[in-house]
Amino acid sequence: MSNYLKRHAVKLVIAIVVVALIVGLASRARENGQAGLLPEAVNTLQGPVQSAVGSVVDWFQGIYGYIYQYDKLVAENESLRRQLAEAQQQVRDSAEAAEENVRLRSLLGYLEKNTSFQTESALITAWDASNWVSAFTISKGSDQGIELGDCVITESGMLVGQISELGTNWATVRTIIDVNMDAGVLVGDSAIAAMVVGDYALMQDGLCKLSYFTEDVTLFTGDSVVTSGRGGAFPSGIVVGTVIELRSEAGGQSYYAVVDPSVDLSMLSQVFIIKDFEVIE
Repeated sequence: MSNYLKRHAVKLVIAIVVVALIVGLASRARENGQAGLLPEAVNTLQGPVQSAVGSVVDWFQGIYGYIYQYDKLVAENESLRRQLAEAQQQVRDSAEAAEENVRLRSLLGYLEKNTSFQTESALITAWDASNWVSAFTISKGSDQGIELGDCVITESGMLVGQISELGTNWATVRTIIDVNMDAGVLVGDSAIAAMVVGDYALMQDGLCKLSYFTEDVTLFTGDSVVTSGRGGAFPSGIVVGTVIELRSEAGGQSYYAVVDPSVDLSMLSQVFIIKDFEVIE
């Protein structure tokens, strides 16, 4: 409606001016004592025409007033939308800051028990979209002292994975369930030495494999799995997960265990890289 009026406003103004001129000419002719068919006709129509012109002018003014109010309301609506979006963003930022504060407090408590750890926090910026790996990119790199092979944990000390690629201000983390991942671990109360390794079939279910333990040991579902610290790649005592199933290898001559990682990879937004720790010889 407003666009239509804006396009045809000039035509309406011209029409009003023409009618006004006709009325003016008729009035002048009457004042000069001129008579004739046209003046008489105009004189007859003068009253109705003046009334119509007045109505058109009033209507035109009302419509333009409406257009003005409409445009004002549109501008106000856009302003309110922007203010709402800004308020929503502030709420999200506040929630993220609160969550990060909780994580940092939890990490502080964890580091008080592991004073030899030097850590660096980093945000997850992207996940690898491939079905063949389980990895993500973080926002820190070699400029922050991170190195290849560094251990990556949550704020409460659960194993996330290991740095597998490195840039100056970014790094790739290979997660605990990745097919190329392996870590020395201790299992259960008896601290049975074994290896946690990635397995493609298990990776699809968010699980990993416990293998390379001696045949005479006995494992149980519910056994806890923590890093052994041997070899220098990972600190000791980092929580890996829990044994949830025992399965036979092909041929039935040996078996392996399925481990459910303690970390919920789908919930991660921030991780902590252990840049230095005391190595157990």
